[in-house]
Amino acid sequence: MLAKRIIPCLDIKDGQTVKGTNFVNLRQAGDPVELGRAYSEQGADELVFLDITASHEGRKTFTDLVKRVAANISIPFTVGGGINELSDVDRLLSAGADKVSINSSAIRNPDLVDEIAKHFGSQVCVVAIDAKQTEQGWKCYLNGGRIETDKYLFDWAKEVNNRGAGEILFTSMNHDGVKTGYANEALATLSDSLTIPVIASGGAGAMEHFKDTFVKGKADAALAASVFHFGEIQIPELKQYLCEQGINVRL
Repeated sequence: MLAKRIIPCLDIKDGQTVKGTNFVNLRQAGDPVELGRAYSEQGADELVFLDITASHEGRKTFTDLVKRVAANISIPFTVGGGINELSDVDRLLSAGADKVSINSSAIRNPDLVDEIAKHFGSQVCVVAIDAKQTEQGWKCYLNGGRIETDKYLFDWAKEVNNRGAGEILFTSMNHDGVKTGYANEALATLSDSLTIPVIASGGAGAMEHFKDTFVKGKADAALAASVFHFGEIQIPELKQYLCEQGINVRL
C-alpha cells in the first residue's frame, strides 16, 4: 500500500494566504513563504499553492512568490491558478514547482491536459475539480467556484483520467471550510472509477475526518487549509494519530 499523503494548501490572494468558507468570506492566514517552510519542517508530504483569483482576474500566477516558497521547502510542490498554456507550465516548473494544477483552463480547453501530459509527463499534471452537489448531481464550477458549467464531476474526472492527468484534486464546494468532514461518498465513487490517485479537499475539521476520507472515501491524499493555518491540527500529531488507526503514513 502506498502511504497516504497529508497536503496543506495555501490559497493565495494578493500575495497573502487566505481561507474562506464555501469559497467566500476570505480571511488572512499568514505569509505563504513562512507557512510553506513550517509545513515542510513539520512533515507535510506535499504543498499545494493556489493563486485563487488568477483565473477570475485574467492574469498569471505570481512567479516570484512561487520561487520564494520553493526555495524554502523540501517537499513536492504543486502550483495552480491562471495556467492556460504550456509556457505557463514551463515558467512555473522553472520557478521550482514539481507539478501544476489546472482547473478552469482544463474545462475550457480539455486538450491542455493531453498537452501537459505529453510535454512534461502525466506526473506533472494535476486536474483540480471544484464541484457542488446540486439537484442534478455533482456539477463542476469555473473561476474559483463562481461559474457553473455543464460538466458533471464523475464524467469529467474520467475524461481527464483518460487524457493523461496524473491525479485529481477534488474539492467539494458544499464541504469547503465547513469542517464537518470530506465528501466521502463522492470520493469513493471517484476512487473506484479512476486509475489515478484522488486528493480529497474540502471539509477537514478534526483528525478523524482524515481517517474517514482514507477509509470511507478511499482517497489517496487529504488536503486541508484552515485547520493547519490556524493551528487547530498539528501535522506531526495528525500523522501519529493516523498511524495508530492503522493508516499507512510517512512519519
